Amino acid sequence: MSVASSSSSSPERGNRLSALERLELLCDDGSLRLVRSGAASARMGERARPGDGVLGAAGAVAGRPVFCYAQDSTVSGGSLGATHADTILRVMELAGRSRAPVVGFVDSGGARVQEGVAALGGYGRIFNANVGLSGQVPQISVVSGTAAGGGSYSPALTDFVVMTEGTSMFLTGPGVVRESVGEEVSAEDLGGPRVHEQNGVCHFVAPSDDGAVALTRELLSFLPQSCSDRPPRAAAAPPGAADPGAGVPSDLRRVYDVRDVVRAVADDGALLEVAPGWAPNVVTAFARLDGRPVGVVANQPRHLAGCLDAEAGQKAARFVRTCNAFGVPLVVLVDTPGFLPGTTQEAAGVIRHGAKLVHAFAEATVPRVTVVLRKAYGGAYITMNAKDLGADFAFAWPQAEIGVMGATQAVGVVNRRELKAANGNRDALRAELAEAYTDEHLGAEVAARQGFVDEVIEPSETRARLMWALESLEGGEREGTRGGNIPL
Repeated sequence: MSVASSSSSSPERGNRLSALERLELLCDDGSLRLVRSGAASARMGERARPGDGVLGAAGAVAGRPVFCYAQDSTVSGGSLGATHADTILRVMELAGRSRAPVVGFVDSGGARVQEGVAALGGYGRIFNANVGLSGQVPQISVVSGTAAGGGSYSPALTDFVVMTEGTSMFLTGPGVVRESVGEEVSAEDLGGPRVHEQNGVCHFVAPSDDGAVALTRELLSFLPQSCSDRPPRAAAAPPGAADPGAGVPSDLRRVYDVRDVVRAVADDGALLEVAPGWAPNVVTAFARLDGRPVGVVANQPRHLAGCLDAEAGQKAARFVRTCNAFGVPLVVLVDTPGFLPGTTQEAAGVIRHGAKLVHAFAEATVPRVTVVLRKAYGGAYITMNAKDLGADFAFAWPQAEIGVMGATQAVGVVNRRELKAANGNRDALRAELAEAYTDEHLGAEVAARQGFVDEVIEPSETRARLMWALESLEGGEREGTRGGNIPL
C-alpha cells in the first residue's frame, strides 16, 4: 500500500505525532509502503480494527532501505495481541531477508488482556526474532509513548533505545506498584527518560517525536545495512580544531572535557554521544574521520577523574560489542588513573564488569587504535585497549604516563623505608623520588622504547595519525566471530 506524505515536511505539527506520521517522518519522502495494513484480530470481535493497532512498513532513509513499524495507542491502547505481533514479526522477517535495519516506534500499554496467553506468546515470538537479528542488522527502538510490561523487553533487546520526553518504560506500572508494595509513584518517576538515561536502558533522549526521528536518521548514518556490509562513508570534512591538545592541562590532576578532544579530531567537530547520562566517567560516541564512521571510547576526567568503575565497564563493553558487530572501527582515548577503589565498587562487582570490557576489546575483530593522552595506570591501562590486549596501533602524547600506578603512589611503596627515615625532609624527598620514578618507568618515551606504544606523537598530529592508521587497516579485520549484541 502506497502512502502519500502528509507530515514529513511539517515537523512543526508538535511533539506528539500519529503512528503514520512517525513512519512518514522517518522515511524519505515518497518511499514509505505499508505492509499488512488490513490485518485484524479474530479474537477482538466487533472491536477489531484494520491494522490491529500497529503499522508495519518498508521505506528508505537517505536512500538506503529500512523496515519499520509504529504502534498506534489510539487502537486498544496499542496493546499487543497475536495479530499485532504478527505484523511486527513480518517487518522483522523482511528486514532479516533484505539485510536492512529495523526501526520500531513503541507506544503500547502492554499485552492485550482479552487475548490472554496468545498475547504473551506474541511477545515471546518478538523477543525470539529480536535475538535472531541481534548483531545481524541494526535494531533501533524509539519509545514514543508507554512501553509497559513485555513491551519494554523488546526495546531492551535492540541495539539502541531512543526515548522522547514525557514517555515511560516499565515492567510493572504505577498501579501495580501501588497495589503490590504500597508505593505511590508516577509513570515518569518510575520509568521516564530521566530514570533510564541514568541506568543505561535508554541511549538517547529527544525533546519530541520530530527530534527522536532526526536522531534516529543520524544514528543510521553511522551504521551499515547489516553486519555483512561496511558502514557508509561520507564526504570528508575538516576537523573541529587544529590542536586537540590545546585544552588539555599538563597538570595530570586538572580536569577537562575529553569530548573537546574528540571534536578537535572529528570531521566537522561533530560527535553523536551514546548514553551520555549513564556512567559519564567514560564517553562512548560515534564520529567520523575523513568521512569514515568510527566508534570512540574515551575516559572522561570531568567525572570521577576518569576512573573506570562497574557501570563504566558495562557501558563501554556494550558499545564496543555494538561497534564490532557492525564493523565500525574503534578509536580509544585514554586518560585514567585506574579503577575506582573502595568497598562500594568491589560489592558492585567491578571485577566482573571490568572483565566485560577486557573481553569486548579482546574479541573485537574491527580495527582498534588507542591514544594515551595523559595517563594510563594499572589494570585500567590494559582494559582501555592496550597494545598487549590487541590494539592494532597504540600512540601516546609526549606528556603521557603509563605504568602500574602514579609516581607518588609508587615511591610510597618502593621507597617507604627511605621516606620513613627522612623525617622533616619527607615531602622534598618524595617529590625527588617521584620525578626519578617517572623518568625511569612512566614516560611515554619509555613505553615507546619498550614497545608498549608504537609511537609518541604530538597532539596536533593525532587526527592525521588516526586517519593513516585506519586507512592502513582498511579491509584487514582479524579472524573471529562477531556474534550477537547481548544486553550487558
